[in-house]
Amino acid sequence: MPFEKGSLILLDYTARIKDNNEIFETTREEDAKNSNLYDPVRKYEPRLVSIGEGWVLRGVDEALSTANVGDKLVIEISPDKGFGDRDPNKIRMIPQRKLGEKAAEIKVGDVVEIDERPGIVRYIGSGRVQIDYNHRLASRSLVYDVNIIHKLDTNEEKIKNLMKRRLPLNEEKIKFEMQDDTLEIELPEDVLLLDGLQIIKRAISTDLFKFITSLKKIIFKEVYSLSSSKGSQKLEATTAEATTAEATTAEATTAEATTAEATTAEATTAEATT
Repeated sequence: MPFEKGSLILLDYTARIKDNNEIFETTREEDAKNSNLYDPVRKYEPRLVSIGEGWVLRGVDEALSTANVGDKLVIEISPDKGFGDRDPNKIRMIPQRKLGEKAAEIKVGDVVEIDERPGIVRYIGSGRVQIDYNHRLASRSLVYDVNIIHKLDTNEEKIKNLMKRRLPLNEEKIKFEMQDDTLEIELPEDVLLLDGLQIIKRAISTDLFKFITSLKKIIFKEVYSLSSSKGSQKLEATTAEATTAEATTAEATTAEATTAEATTAEATTAEATT
């Protein structure tokens, strides 16, 4: 039967621009290698999506809402359900000097950030630069080749995948214990120095409270250990921080918005944005 709104599923997909077949986003390593997107550091794996929550483009979301696990879909998306139509009011001409010390090195096609807004350089001349603040895929029709791999049904699956959505963690490093309405999560040392970790933890808490309705309290443990050279002694220091469902109101909403593009998984990815 079709998915309900809020269902968590894993998708394997490749997205292309319809008119030239250019790949702009993929979860498949082979397709990435056949494009200019391949990143040897990235782990290519199915992406977590919540149905009807805006984690993907509207055209993709609508198609998924009537699908089932195991379906293979080819979804054509018009601009109005993708990145929108190109708006001429989002194109600005600015003095070249506003680009700063490296203004002379910037060329047409580069992505720059002016006044905290990313834009694409369309023209350079006579000391002026034309910046296009439209999304680079605005007015383009898109095609998504999608396999629906799995629907998350258990709390264990939801916890692991919601944490991986926010933190660069391998599954074997995700340690947690849930008793009644309390979840205790142990954070490994290799993520403890991440920029914005407190915001990320708040966003993880928001996700978990939303998708595991029986959950009322989350405790994050930070464990630091020092082993001797012989491995016979271990010095361990632990700190813990708890969040509750009642605490995740306006603050949690702010954390969600702040973190959404800071982690790679997100509604539409950073590759498409740039």
